Amino acid sequence: GLIMQSESLLKYVVSFLVEKPEAINVREVEGEKSNVLELVVAESDIGKVIGRNGRIAKSLRTLIAASSAKEGKNYTLEIVD
Repeated sequence: GLIMQSESLLKYVVSFLVEKPEAINVREVEGEKSNVLELVVAESDIGKVIGRNGRIAKSLRTLIAASSAKEGKNYTLEIVD
């Protein structure tokens, strides 16, 4: 289905940021207003996907917002620590 696009895009991009790509996990959680993509990475990699002052996390959120809008959906990204 369509979800796969945002989800696999997220996994793909994040795999370049982290040291343990095998630990990447993305869950879709249905919310009332928007669906949430929960991103789980290895504990040692959390800083790498958040970035200094949250810059990388912000970029990832923008990417998911753009990608999901194209799919006619509304996803928000949560980084689970």
